[in-house]
This record gives sequence, C-alpha cells and structure tokens, in this order.
Amino acid sequence: MSTLKKQVKFVGKGIHSGLPVTMVVKPSKKTGIFFRRIDISDSGLIPATYDNVGDTKMRNTTVGDIKKAHVQTIEHLMAALFMAGIDSAIIEINDKETPILDGSAESFYDAFIKAGVVPGKFKKIIVKREIIAHASEIMKQLPLFMRLKLFLFNFLSGRKNDGFVKLTPSDKGLEITATLIYPEKIIGRQTYSYVYNGNKKSVQDFVKNVARARTFGKYSEWEYLKAHGMGRGADETNVIALNDAGDGTLNPLKWSDEFVRHKIIDAVGDMFTSGGFIVGKLESFKGSHALNNLVLKKLFSDKANYDII
Repeated sequence: MSTLKKQVKFVGKGIHSGLPVTMVVKPSKKTGIFFRRIDISDSGLIPATYDNVGDTKMRNTTVGDIKKAHVQTIEHLMAALFMAGIDSAIIEINDKETPILDGSAESFYDAFIKAGVVPGKFKKIIVKREIIAHASEIMKQLPLFMRLKLFLFNFLSGRKNDGFVKLTPSDKGLEITATLIYPEKIIGRQTYSYVYNGNKKSVQDFVKNVARARTFGKYSEWEYLKAHGMGRGADETNVIALNDAGDGTLNPLKWSDEFVRHKIIDAVGDMFTSGGFIVGKLESFKGSHALNNLVLKKLFSDKANYDII
C-alpha cells in the first residue's frame, strides 16, 4: 500500500459538464482509490474499480451509480495516481466530474510528486491467458436506437466498428500498444507503444513522452456535443481542436502523434481500475473506455485467467 504524504487540492471545471469543481486527494490507510461526493449527503465511498464502472458512453470512464452518486472522467487522474505509485487515496469532490485541467495527466502527476508519496508495493495482476474484447460486443449491449445511430455515424464518417482491446501474457510488465485510425488527415493511422515495468526509467518515459498528451475533438462537433450534455467545458486550453477540414488543428500539437499518445493515458488509467498493476500485453486497436472496461471484466470473470501477487 502507498499513499500521499499530504493532501492535494485541484480546482477546475469538468470537460463535459462545464461546471466548476474542487477536488481534494487525501492520504488514506485503506487500500484502494475511493471517491466521496461531498455535495451528496449520503454518497459514501465510491470505489474506482472496473466492476463499479457505471458508464463509458460519454467518451470517459464513470464510477458509481449513474442515477445517484457517481464521478465522471476519472481516467487521467487514475493514470497519474498509478504513475506516482499511489494505490490508496480518498478523493473528495464537490460535483460529478473531475477537473479536466489542461486535458492531460501531467498536472495531476506533478502535484502528487510535489506533495510526496509514502512508498509501498502495488498488487500485481498477472495475465495468464489471452483475453479479447470486440467493439461488436459493445454494440450488441446498446439499445436498438443507439445501435442504429452509431451505425449511421460510422457510415457517414467512414469509420468501421472493428476495434478491439486484447490482453495477453507478458514478462516485461504492462506493455501497451495503441493504434488509432481516423478519416481526418491530421490523424490518419497512428500507433504508439509504451512499457511500464515499475522502475524509475519507465515512469520517466511516461512523464516525458506521454503524460502531456491531451484529449482531442473536432471543433465542428462541439455544438452537437454540448447540446447532448458533452464537451460543455471543452476549449482550446484543454482539448486539441481539429479544424473542420480535418487537416489541421486550431491549437499547436506537442507531437504529431499526440492523439494516440493520449490513448496510452486512457489505457493506463482504465487498467488501474483493476486495483493493481496489470502485468500483461495490452493491444488496443481503435480502443475505447468501454472496451478497456470489458476486457477487465472478462479477465476477472475466470480465476484461470490471472494470478495475483
């Protein structure tokens, strides 16, 4: 078990809600990452675990009861906690969504390191067999009207519903290879690989080459998203904004492949909802939060799939 030496406060806004939010990450003697909605009197503790994920449809990971106490967009925060070596924390928050800050994991990580960490060892979850989650499985879980809507969107945008996330055994640590394929010219096909093995060098690699990568979206879609309760807090300070033609951005990129590097952040954060250090090879082809969650559910559905150390 490892936790913070002192609490850390973040103030910002939710990328989807657009609402101001204050979040305090506190040291804890209780193993696990837990949220508490202080704006809801009977919230209780909300475990940040794969089996408590209530929704992934809003392009993020949400934990808790979606109709009651829940917290949205936890993935960047979870990635930063994992990289800082923190597996025990109570996170008090006064609204339903974590602050987006600059759209990356960097500010979270820097604040945790500045506060200091009481070191400890993570639980290791060793992947023993191949586990795969297909986008078609996610599609089948949706209501009919949602399936038709998504099919139409994919048809009009030239996208295929052929994504998957696969876990296989590895002796190197958490090996992640993410691939994006978008019709927009500035993205196109991008692939990026990252390996976390628990040593300082792999953390430094993440901090230098991944942590600063921001989330992204098409500027022309913002009004549609806002009308449907998404992206109301998005702006050029926290999102890479693609232009309408899809061949450029309205704000400068940090890397030409910043898009796929951000998917590494999402994958690390989602894998940490396992409650430990996943030791396995993760292949994400056109992956999503929904697929990350499904592959974890499949992994833990059979004890023959994994060992815990």
